[in-house]
This record gives sequence, C-alpha cells and structure tokens, in this order.
Amino acid sequence: MIARVPASSANLGPGFDTLAVALNRYVEVEVREADEFSIVTSGFGSGRFDDERHLGAVVVASVLGHHRFSIRVDSQIPLSRGLGSSASLALAAATAAGAPDALDIAVAIDGHAENAAASWRGGLVAAGVRDGVVAVAELQLDEAWRFVVVVPEIELATADARRVLPELVPFVDAVANLTSLGLLIAGLADHRVFVPWAMDDRLHQPYRSSLLAVAEPLLGALRDAGASGACWSGAGSTMLGLATVETADAVADGARRTLLHHGVEGTVSVLEADRVGTVVR
Repeated sequence: MIARVPASSANLGPGFDTLAVALNRYVEVEVREADEFSIVTSGFGSGRFDDERHLGAVVVASVLGHHRFSIRVDSQIPLSRGLGSSASLALAAATAAGAPDALDIAVAIDGHAENAAASWRGGLVAAGVRDGVVAVAELQLDEAWRFVVVVPEIELATADARRVLPELVPFVDAVANLTSLGLLIAGLADHRVFVPWAMDDRLHQPYRSSLLAVAEPLLGALRDAGASGACWSGAGSTMLGLATVETADAVADGARRTLLHHGVEGTVSVLEADRVGTVVR
C-alpha cells in the first residue's frame, strides 16, 4: 500500500497547538510484505537511520507486529523546520501499513494533534486531544491565500523550542492571543476581512526569537514586502508569510533578499494549501 501525506504548518501565530494548515509538499510511504526487513529512502531525511530505527519503520512495525516488510520513504518535507515532518511521516507510515486508526497513532507519536489532523484532512483545521480522543474541526480557508514558506538551513528541534517557553503567561497576553485567534480564523476564511495584526502572538514567538537571530528580520521583511501577516511555522526554523495570488511573488522576493542580507542559506517557496489530505493507492 502507498500513502501520500501533505506537510503542515501549525500555530499560524496565535493558534498555538490548535490551528494548522496542510501545504502542498508531501511524504510518500510504500509498505509491502517481505521475507525480511528492508528500507529505501529518498529526499529529506535520506540516509538518516536507514534501518529499523527509522521513524517510518518503527510505526509500521508497531502496526504489523513484526519486521517482515519492505518500506520506501520519499519526502519533500524538510526535517526539524516546523513543517510537520514527523507527524506527516508517522501518519503516512501508519496508513501505508493499513492501520485503521492512523490519525490516533500519528498524534500519539508526534504529540501534535493539529499537525497530524491537517495532514490527514487537508485544508485548515483546529484540533486537540481530550481524554485520549482526538477532535478535529475543518475550518473555511479562502482560495485566494498563498503561503510563502521561508526555510533557513538551520534545524530547530521542537523540544528545544519548547524549553524556552514560560510555565505561566500574563493574563493580558492570553487575552491578546484569543482576540487575534478569532480575527485570524475569520480572515483566513475571507481574505477581504483579514486584520493585519491577526497573526500577532504573545504566547510562544517572543520567547523563541532568542533561538533564531534571523526570525524577527524575516517576519518584518515578509510584512514589508506585502504579506498580509507573518509568523513562525510551528516551532521553526521556517517562517511563513500569508499572501494572496497578487502579492506572493513580491513577498517571496523580499524574503530572499533578507536571507541574502543576513548571510543565511535557505529556500523560499510559494505554496498552496493542500485541500485533500492523506491519499492512499
């Protein structure tokens, strides 16, 4: 069985651990019965743990209960960059192995319901876990939106990005995020009512900026070049600019100039939302 699963960008500013959107970059996993274990990888992550320790292999073995299978993994999703690579891979592997509860498996392994849910359903979602049950709500997403994805050649593990977060936040910051979140959901549904500060966040981005010196210059450059909003993608290091069909190319050019100015290697892509989610063939 072959499963193709899209990348995802979580948080989108104020939607910390709640919102995510699926993007049109993919990981594909193929699983076949075999006399003994074998693995072939290509794309991002190729050559890392190409044995039973590979996350995809671990997931498949947990579903099948043995290692008598071959697995092929081809990924367009950069690792440790805030684009949901672990959730996408876990979901693809579980699906390709025939798991009836692939979403639950991916959430349990990755720990981020919003990433896995976006990759599973496609489009924009809100998701969470309560009493062991994953809840997913599909949200409206205007087809006018494009996502300018700036991927520095700097890995930033989610665990490291979590360590800098405070245990408590001021009440005023919590209220500010709730206000932004409501406006963001409305603006993502209809670009004509998008409020410029709807992507502002006070819960995680200010604390994580110390981990990535180029983060604030990139966010500013995305907005200055015409992005309707800009934010960290997940826990970074990827930055995301929210643009329209008309502004996306100019926003991408602004991001490239900023990377060059700061001497940071990286790539800039204009992506669309994947609205299909996980595909099996």
